[in-house]
Amino acid sequence: MKLLTNTSISLIAQEFGLTYAKVKTVVLIESGSQAFDPITGKIIIQFEPHWFKRKSPYSPSGKWSVNKVEKQAAEWSAFNDAFSKNQNAAMEATSVGLMQVMGFHWKLLGFKSVGAMWDYAKASAENQLRLGLLFIKSNKKMFDALVKTDWATFAYYYNGEQYRKFNYDVRLKNTYARFA
Repeated sequence: MKLLTNTSISLIAQEFGLTYAKVKTVVLIESGSQAFDPITGKIIIQFEPHWFKRKSPYSPSGKWSVNKVEKQAAEWSAFNDAFSKNQNAAMEATSVGLMQVMGFHWKLLGFKSVGAMWDYAKASAENQLRLGLLFIKSNKKMFDALVKTDWATFAYYYNGEQYRKFNYDVRLKNTYARFA
């Protein structure tokens, strides 16, 4: 299981026209810095039942319907249960990898299928970072905020209206100051 290195972060930052400091900051604050589960080696996921309900006929049956933010073993158990009912809906209703990009963004990010996006993310931590940056770049206001180091605007678009509740903008600003 390959970890994301500072050299990788720097090279990928350059691919997107960003600085190492900005990308490192986003990785540290927004990602949890884990691409793969150290216990199982599987990609980090967060299965979202409320999204699955929208994509698949709803019938609260099984582990998927009661999933909360859990340890990876529970996430995979819920995901596998949903996957057995509707494969594409399960993948679309799950955020994957380092930057926790939702599966339903597969088309927006240029993939031919949700499965292709998952395969790309499962291949490496570097691909997971690229996937996260593709997601950021897909929203012009969010990407421009990152370029301009406007942490409040970036946090708003990345985390939603509740970003202040968790001090994402302050945490981003303080972490960036360490690397800039």
